[in-house]
Amino acid sequence: MHIDFEPGDYVINPAKKSWGVGQIQSIIDNKVTVNFENVGKKVVNVKIVLLEKFKNE
Repeated sequence: MHIDFEPGDYVINPAKKSWGVGQIQSIIDNKVTVNFENVGKKVVNVKIVLLEKFKNE
């Protein structure tokens, strides 16, 4: 599985929009650490949770 993100990218968790926008801190295997604006740091397994890149238009 290829992860299409890198540290510094901004993402949202569409299933938990209340978390707000998050910035990727690190990626280790399938575990992505994201610092979300409303809930702080979360470790997300991208095999289970679909993150979407946040496009600031």
